[in-house]
Amino acid sequence: MVTRREFLDTLAVGAAGLAITSSAKSYGQIIGANERLNFAVIGLNSRAYAHLSSLHANKDAARIGYVCDVESNILAKFAAKTEEVMGAAPKCEKDFRKILEKTDVDAVTIATPDHWHAPMAILALQAGKHVYVEKPCSHNPAEGVMLINAQEKCNRLVQMGTQQRSSPHTIEIVKKIQSGLIGRAYYAKCWYTNARKSIGVGKAAPVPATLDWDLWQGPAPRQPYKDNVQPYNWHWFRTWGTGETLNNGTHEVDVCRWALNVDYPSRISSSGGRYAYQDDWQFYDTINVGFEYEDKAIAWECTCCNDMRRFNGRGRGSIIEGTRGTVLVDRDGYEVYDLKGKKTGEFKVGGETSTDDLVGKDSMTDAHFANFISGVRKGEKLNAPVAIGNVAVTMLQMANVAWQMKRDLTINPANCMAVNDAEAMQNWSREYEKGWEPKV
Repeated sequence: MVTRREFLDTLAVGAAGLAITSSAKSYGQIIGANERLNFAVIGLNSRAYAHLSSLHANKDAARIGYVCDVESNILAKFAAKTEEVMGAAPKCEKDFRKILEKTDVDAVTIATPDHWHAPMAILALQAGKHVYVEKPCSHNPAEGVMLINAQEKCNRLVQMGTQQRSSPHTIEIVKKIQSGLIGRAYYAKCWYTNARKSIGVGKAAPVPATLDWDLWQGPAPRQPYKDNVQPYNWHWFRTWGTGETLNNGTHEVDVCRWALNVDYPSRISSSGGRYAYQDDWQFYDTINVGFEYEDKAIAWECTCCNDMRRFNGRGRGSIIEGTRGTVLVDRDGYEVYDLKGKKTGEFKVGGETSTDDLVGKDSMTDAHFANFISGVRKGEKLNAPVAIGNVAVTMLQMANVAWQMKRDLTINPANCMAVNDAEAMQNWSREYEKGWEPKV
């Protein structure tokens, strides 16, 4: 197997001719205002279908030249759908490193398992590509720092897939909150509910002929194949996934800190457990997380195996409280209330908010891709650049550490590191498969 180092040595020769030291705006002028960006979509099981839909929605400015997955049946299915939707057949690759060698690829989208997000994005940046990466942008806090450093060093754009940052009604209500709509905003509560089933106890099994298990694992330490991991349950294993806090909590916690205009907290608390089932699931199914600031606070609650929808009938959303009222905002609109609970305003986009993962068409993702494409082509400011997206990601990664440690963490607000806590900081990074360590 070709290691990361060997790959970079090969890539350096081709990348040297592609090196561009200009700004994103001047880069957009070089490729031409009317020229479509050529995308490669990597990791094709579920969320990638939203990428396909949104690239189709922006087809005047983007095309899909390549699709990539380590599982041949998933790759073939997505390629066929891409041809149907986009009207042209993409080229197929199993190994993403071959795509990064292509001089005709302008940008990549990454919807792989979490353990691949930052290492793959870093390699893509080093190959001269712009990157749209799904949340979380990293598997651990150290990777987030490396990814930000790589983005700055390589002078390419990285948009994280927190698509509510491009939602017009969310942008509007956050501006109103920060302008004093509900007085001084001081507390935010967000939640996520679902009715996930047990993943059972996995059994050792032969690796399917359709799957390159070694490449699937990539930077993660090698483990034997079991029959309850791929293609989705990897979310619930620490080696590859980050739990429901990063899988879904990232979205609403990001909205809450955006509305309160805060970054890293000074204290993080986290309590919960795996209560609903006894199986291989290594995270919690029920959890309460708290982020404490000097004069503000954020709370996130998850019950992902019991879909009670107990907060205003919604499976997910955010409530922002202030000295003169409250705002409830979700993906389908917002509601404004006075201190006595009387509704004083609202805006609705469509129907009931869905807790389901967004795997098809949705206007927020369309807008998020449009913003990313305009950032590359015209120098438009990104709505969720990785330096901003990584804040909520790191907060929630440290919430996972607090849960694992079974105690509160005192946090340095400058960098989200645990203060005077060497035990907690052992989780700042991770162990990598030899030869696959990300480097900037």
